[in-house]
Amino acid sequence: MQAFLKGSTQSVKPQRDKAAAGSGGEKRQKAVPWVEKYRPKCVDEVAFQEEVVAVLKKSLEGADLPNLLFYGPPGTGKTSTILAAARELYGPELYRQRVLELNASDERGIQVVREKVKNFAQLTVAGTRPDGKACPPFKIIILDEADSMTSAAQAALRRTMEKESRTTRFCLICNYVSRIIEPLTSRCSKFRFKPLANDIQQERLIEICEKEIVLYILLQGIEALVKVSEGDLRKAITLLQSAARLSTEKEITESVIIEIAGVVPPKVIENLLQTCYKGTFEKLEVAVKTMIDEGYAGTQILNQLHDIIIEESLSDKQKSVITEKMAVVDKCLVDGADEYLQLLGLSSVIMQQATQNS
Repeated sequence: MQAFLKGSTQSVKPQRDKAAAGSGGEKRQKAVPWVEKYRPKCVDEVAFQEEVVAVLKKSLEGADLPNLLFYGPPGTGKTSTILAAARELYGPELYRQRVLELNASDERGIQVVREKVKNFAQLTVAGTRPDGKACPPFKIIILDEADSMTSAAQAALRRTMEKESRTTRFCLICNYVSRIIEPLTSRCSKFRFKPLANDIQQERLIEICEKEIVLYILLQGIEALVKVSEGDLRKAITLLQSAARLSTEKEITESVIIEIAGVVPPKVIENLLQTCYKGTFEKLEVAVKTMIDEGYAGTQILNQLHDIIIEESLSDKQKSVITEKMAVVDKCLVDGADEYLQLLGLSSVIMQQATQNS
């Protein structure tokens, strides 16, 4: 019996090894989000931010870098740019030792600045890489979402920036530069990241489509994607990946993008405006209720209505009354007011202004 059991255990072992080998082979082909997969690996790959790229390239050549402050809308390449520059400076082996990245998700109060940041900044480093290339004798501390740091933590940081300037460079990244205290902004070279131009976004998205073998319709799918993302390349790539997974064997069209992005179809907005211009209040009530019942977000409807009203053939006085009401509705929606009542109130103001003689 024991011999039989021994034989059975021996026969099972090779199968386990095979299974382990199979799982190892699968692990090698990890599914990476396209945003990470196509993140710029070097400074030259950064799209549309010519001024920042030019300054960083000069800094990389001379191996000297000032303290940096990157600000601008999300998805424009702020974090990607400094990470690509750091990889070029230090190479893959020294990168982890020389770069400290703290995000808004990490605790970054005054205690963290006094301990973690200060201790890392005080370390001295050599000026050569393991592969023999020269690299700068300083480290980089990246503080992402720096505008969410408390003013006390920012104040504690300014002395560290001055004191450890020989061994450390800081890169602050934020969306709103007005939330960074002045003593910090004066110690940094400021760079504004612009929302990406439509043609640049189109180029990148088409390049990704070709690499991933995704079927697309240029005039419909890609243009709709660019319009919906509003200069945010990260959002555009994420939506593209979602659309590619949704319609694996079909082409990516405008309707697919609108469905995934949660945008209200233009026809629905046009129907609402036509009801405001020519319909009755009863019809308007039904139209607004239908939109809310179909699950469209009130803020999304408001944003799209705003863009269309600005281009409508109404007088300036009529537009100013409508946009003033839009501002009130936006505030009420943020405070948690009922979407149906707020949109009905806005629609009735549009109806009232449209029926008046300009």
